[in-house]
Amino acid sequence: MSKVEGGMKCVKYLLFVFNFIFWLMGSFVLAVGLWLRFDPETVSLLNGDKAPDTFFIGVYILIGAGSLVMLVGFFGCCGAVRESQCLLGSFFACLLIIFGAEVAAGVFGFLNKDKIIKDVQNFYATSYNENNNGTLIISYQKVLNCCGTIESPCSEPATDTKDCETGIKDFFNNKLYIIGYVGIGIAGVMVIGMIFSMVLCCAIRNSREVI
Repeated sequence: MSKVEGGMKCVKYLLFVFNFIFWLMGSFVLAVGLWLRFDPETVSLLNGDKAPDTFFIGVYILIGAGSLVMLVGFFGCCGAVRESQCLLGSFFACLLIIFGAEVAAGVFGFLNKDKIIKDVQNFYATSYNENNNGTLIISYQKVLNCCGTIESPCSEPATDTKDCETGIKDFFNNKLYIIGYVGIGIAGVMVIGMIFSMVLCCAIRNSREVI
């Protein structure tokens, strides 16, 4: 019985520390999601009436998952301290849901990268052909340090200026890689949390059977 209790206490404290780190990581994911959503540069590029909103789908998944991770991390700490099978079982179930959401965000960021970039490029090209001096076009040129398109380049571009379609590709490549790496990275950490919670639940059950 003492061996079970000693092992259970060790796992309990490890799970508590893990959940605190988990809560911090949830805060980080939420912060990254909010930054991607409200980043002035990104918003200025996707602020038109007909602007594609595909990019923000992955961002919303990150924001939702980050918020849920923070909440689950808090309840996971409570479940570890109180040695509650109910709380730990709920913690495990929530981890599965978040795991799916984070993997979905990561896969979405990687698999839809080319489509999202193409949609934004088409949106810019259409807007440029309609009015190449409009407020939206000026925003693109200022944020991306670009001018014109591949088919219609500027007549006298600066030496370090590229066409805006290339600028769009470089800009959103970086953003989408952030979504992908953060989503898949957090999902990997969740696997450790699920293992800890399963071990602690089994330890609690076995100790009660011995008693």
